[in-house]
Amino acid sequence: MSTHRTVFMGSGSFALPVLEYLLRYCPVAAVYTQPDRPVGRGRAISPSEVKKLALDGGLPVFQPPSLKPAAEVERLRELKPDAIVVASYGLILKREVLSLPPFGCINIHPSLLPRHRGPSPIVATLLAGDRVTGVSIMLMEEGTDTGPVLARQEEAVLPGDTAGSLTARLAGVAAKLLEATLPQWFAGRIKPQQQDDTKATYSSLITKEDGELNWRLPAVEMERQVRAYDPWPGTSTTWEGRRLKVLRALPLPGKKADEAGRVVALHPDGAGTPVGVQTGDGVLGLLELQLEGKRPLAAVEFVRGQRGFTGALLRSRAD
Repeated sequence: MSTHRTVFMGSGSFALPVLEYLLRYCPVAAVYTQPDRPVGRGRAISPSEVKKLALDGGLPVFQPPSLKPAAEVERLRELKPDAIVVASYGLILKREVLSLPPFGCINIHPSLLPRHRGPSPIVATLLAGDRVTGVSIMLMEEGTDTGPVLARQEEAVLPGDTAGSLTARLAGVAAKLLEATLPQWFAGRIKPQQQDDTKATYSSLITKEDGELNWRLPAVEMERQVRAYDPWPGTSTTWEGRRLKVLRALPLPGKKADEAGRVVALHPDGAGTPVGVQTGDGVLGLLELQLEGKRPLAAVEFVRGQRGFTGALLRSRAD
């Protein structure tokens, strides 16, 4: 076990395996995570898995809404970390924090930097149709994910990957990559590599409105949205004044639609679904649906119970 002292900052499922590794490898002085938020249908305030793990390990847990106040900087200074390890934290680290630990602030980012910098790299990977992604470990600086890279590890994007499945897989990659990298960094055996800013792309913060489907887009892009926004915010349309979630879909060839959003019958044996929706380019075959207030259903069951669905015109976000 290393004698180097760390502070961990992270939230969400991507951060959990990283913290699990740190707890085995080196002294963790404290864990910083996002404030508790309401979850589930009852909207009950619940601690994150990161917080639960830290408390189970007897670690101090801090949940400030910002690290900008001078008092927060002073508290970090008193913890005397050799390094601050960050994974999916969501708060900005100011210059005083970045310069505090002698081995720097180390960010674990779920993309192959400089591709998909920013707050939503996994969603951006799926929306772009990338076939390969990965994890980058970098030294943080004031720019958004612009710091020099200590290590990278590639990971294939599987055809059925959702944001949830890809996040889970990359979290495992992240923990193993940190295990291989952090001891080498503390030993002075890694030379950080500058990123090529000319190849940088940026992801944006995802909002609930991003999940509202626009049937004028190509079917290929819409199927990517269904996977990229699973589990949050999900993708949906409006039918007969009610929200209709599209849980699983697949793009199918078709002529350019005169009526984007029209539900059309498909061959019973084709694509495993009886219906699709005309889009701006091709047809989006519907595999699994959930009507507001109802349970998820395979499309064949949904159509059987909603006889007026085939032939309906679904509302688009752009309408």
